Amino acid sequence: MITVGELLDNKGHGIWSLAPDDSVFDAIKLMDEKGVGALAVLKEGALVGMISERDYARQVILKGRSSKETKVKEIMSSQVYYTFPSQTVDDCMVVMSERRIRHLPVLKGDELVGMISIGDLIKDIIAEQKIIIDQLEHYIAGDEY
Repeated sequence: MITVGELLDNKGHGIWSLAPDDSVFDAIKLMDEKGVGALAVLKEGALVGMISERDYARQVILKGRSSKETKVKEIMSSQVYYTFPSQTVDDCMVVMSERRIRHLPVLKGDELVGMISIGDLIKDIIAEQKIIIDQLEHYIAGDEY
């Protein structure tokens, strides 16, 4: 079973973030540039929230607000669910499914060391299942592994 730390080592530890006082427009622009659906919100290096495309759609578009005038802190999720490098991918999948979230920041102590998405977890689970299927096919065929 792969851990979040191993997943990050393979995927990369890139973190895209912004500050609570940045505009929502800047957040959406950064998400677009980086091809991500959520960003960490950091204040003096500490994780204080998350902002996602979903937050934007529900808190700005549907409420007729201006993305250039609205600050990230006004719409971000301040209750942040997170994980640790030692946690398993399966554990994270349970948390993300139960909480209906698509992104989990990865903390080592208080330090943000990465971000994983539901897509990252699914890719890993599929890769693990393929390995198991290949091993079973070789076993059934009598091949030596």
